[in-house]
Formats: sequence, C-alpha cells, structure tokens
Amino acid sequence: MQGTRSTSSVNSRRTFLKGAGAALIGAAAGLPAATSAAAGGTRTVTDAIIIGAGFAGVTAARELKDAGLNSVILEARGRIGGRTWSSTFAGAPIEFGGEAIDPKQPHVWAEAARYQIATTSGGSLDSFVMPQGNGFVILPPAQASAQLSTLFTPFFNGAASLFPNAFNPYAGAGSALTTADQWSMRTRLNQLGYSPADEAWINGTTAGLSGGSSTRGAYTMLAQSWVLAGNSYGGYVSINTYGLQGGTVALLNAMLADSQATLKLNSPVLAVIRNGATVSVFTSTGQEYVAPRVIVAVPVNLWKTIAFAPLLPSAYLTVSLAGIGVPKSKKIFMRISGGAAGSFIAHPPEGFPISTTVPHTQLPDGTRIVFCFSTDSSVSGTSVSQMQSLMQQLSPGVQVLATTAQNWGSDPYSLGGWSCRQPGMLTGPYSTIQQPQGRIAFAGSDIANGWSGYIDGAVESGKTAAQQALAM
Repeated sequence: MQGTRSTSSVNSRRTFLKGAGAALIGAAAGLPAATSAAAGGTRTVTDAIIIGAGFAGVTAARELKDAGLNSVILEARGRIGGRTWSSTFAGAPIEFGGEAIDPKQPHVWAEAARYQIATTSGGSLDSFVMPQGNGFVILPPAQASAQLSTLFTPFFNGAASLFPNAFNPYAGAGSALTTADQWSMRTRLNQLGYSPADEAWINGTTAGLSGGSSTRGAYTMLAQSWVLAGNSYGGYVSINTYGLQGGTVALLNAMLADSQATLKLNSPVLAVIRNGATVSVFTSTGQEYVAPRVIVAVPVNLWKTIAFAPLLPSAYLTVSLAGIGVPKSKKIFMRISGGAAGSFIAHPPEGFPISTTVPHTQLPDGTRIVFCFSTDSSVSGTSVSQMQSLMQQLSPGVQVLATTAQNWGSDPYSLGGWSCRQPGMLTGPYSTIQQPQGRIAFAGSDIANGWSGYIDGAVESGKTAAQQALAM
C-alpha cells in the first residue's frame, strides 16, 4: 500500500538520481540535469518553499502565514500526511502511520484544541500475550502490566538525570549523557543482566523500536521518551491512548487550510540550489520554484536523494545514509475473529517476525481489527496465510480473515518508518543537522528536540524551522 504517485514522476526521479549521484557525495556534476529538466517548465516565485506536506511542513507553512508570508508546499505523494496516513480497512478508519497524541505532548495537543478536533480512545482489553519458554502465555492485563513495570523501571534507572529537561536534551546532563548515548538498547539490557525469561518480556520493545535488533537503536532514544512521559511505566504506556476524530488527516486539513499555502502534490524534489539571496527548488515535473527561504520537511533518510548546491556539511549526508527512520518497517492491519486471548495486546520477544500487536476496532459483525509492526523482510503483511500462522501462536484459535499493510521501508518517499536514533547520534551530529544552512532550514519528527518519532515532534520541529526561516 503506497502513496498515490505517477509512474512517470517516480521514473524521472530515479533517472535524475543516477545522474546526480556524484553531487550527492561530494561534487555538483549532476545538478545541470535538474536545471535542464526545468527549462521546459514554469518558474514560480514565492515567499517560502516547503518540501514535504507532513505535520512538520504543514505546521511550518501555518506559522509562516501567521507571520505574513505565503508558502508553496511541494509534496512528492498524491496525498498529504507524510508518515501519517488516514485510510480505511474493512469499513473502519485506520492510520497506516503515526496516530496517537497525548496531553503530555503539548504541541500536537494544543493543535487539536485550536482546531477543535476531538480525541478518541480504544475499547476494552481482555488479556496480554507474553513470552513463556518457547511459546506464549495469556495473562490478565493487570498481572502482565505489573510485571512489565517491574522489569522496565530499572532499565530506565538514571534516565531523569540524563534528561533534566527532556524537551531540551542538551540541557544539563553533560558527560553522563555523552557516555549513555554510546549505548545501544542491547548494551543496556546486558548491563542489567536480566534472566532470559525476564528479558524476553521487554526485548521485543527494544528491538521493535530499534528496527529488528536491540543493537541498532540508541538507549537514549527510549530513555528520553520515558522521561517525557513522566518517568514511569504507567506514563509511558499511556501515550498511545488517544487518537483524533476523523483521523490525523482531519487535523492536517485544518492546519493546511489555515496556512493558505499553495499545495503541489505529485511533485518530487530533485535539487535545491542556493543562489545568493534566493534558493531554487527543481522538481521532477519540470518546475522551478524560487524563494528567499526553503524548509526541507522530509524524513532524514530522504535527504540523500536530493542534490544540494552548495553541498551541505558532511554531517547531513552521514546521518541520512545511516538513517533515523527505521528501515524495513511495516505497519500491518488484520481483521480477525475468535482466539483464546480475546481482545489482547501481545509483546513477542526479539526475533519473532512481528512485534507489538494491539487491538484497534470492534466491528459490527463481531470481528475485530488489530494491528502490529514488523521489520522482518520475510513478512509482507499482505499474506493472510502468513499472518494466520503468526497470530495463531499468540492467540490459539484465532482466524485471520483479511490483511492490509504499509511498507514504509520500501516507500520511496520515506525510506523508513518511525524514528529511532542510533548510538552516538544525539550527542554527535544531531544538533548540527537541526541547524539551517544558509537559506535552507530543516524540519521533521526525526530531528525534534522533544518527542522525536511522534506527531508532537513533527509539530515542534515545524515551528522551530519556521522561526529559523523568518530570521533569514
């Protein structure tokens, strides 16, 4: 399930990238391809150009409008939302990407209140499905939650001292944060020496967030979220309670309308060229857009696919190549019936082909929609028989009736899913890549100071980038 985009648009982007490869790694030889592609198109001049119509880009456009500037938003897909995506499945609304908001996330919570978008919450829960031996055990929610709290709490012992101001990760921690930032999730698990049975209860979370292996993700990524959520297990699990009435697109549409920006869909960006007091942005559709300020509001993983001239400092390409958005990530929805676990949350251990499984909607015919995540290349998410085999292990007797999935890792306009910094990034290049370069600012949940990886982080970063752009 990909975003709508034309075949010719994708092909022209790939053709340009082949020719511009040298420009992306240290030379500008490929840039003439973009300028010649625009020669037969149009040239549009505006106050600001925003690349990407996700929450960061739309927030930036609204903030610039409040300051009296007009924006053009260039979006590669045929829809707005970026790594959020409101859709339907089995007649019910779903979110293929980010969906949850919470009062502890002040930026997005304030936006929902500003536009009077009501929140929704989930239904009843019968059980937790947890690892036991070579299989799984079905437990009452209260019993499983108490044990999870007991196991997770020491994992984050000292996290509050690393982030005395969790919305500003650079405030006050000093060398302790630098040291801890070198740790992977696996490093921290090994430090605590859990028994194999105990670790299996939590390493599915650390591996799932990291991208399939606890060695990939930085401990400080999860530790900061823990502190932001109130430094407790109860606070952390509660942040996924609320959704938005009408979906994330309802809030996005309200913000977009308020921004009065000109939205150009199906407009992948090939190159961004600084020319003194202005910046030219070239698209694969043969258009050139010119403005005194540009905000790049696409995932960090995509930066490497855009030719910048003059070249950005090496930190930008280094982080883009390493990736913040989790590769191979998928969100999978299933319509199910029956099953011994009823309406359940499952926490499979690291190495299981799918990670956290969550109930979503009870349908009128008695069937249910659930969703899960996977970073396993062998899991398509669209095979009913494959998902039946996996779900049967979690809830014996369950029947998978239909599936749908979004593969964010293979989506050419995201190249990865949820955000997860890697060890050393936060105290290394992260603060550098948050900064503007000349008349180009950067935005996105990947580079937020606070709730990185959440909608709140995208809104925060969009506001920051707008302020940086206004100072240009």
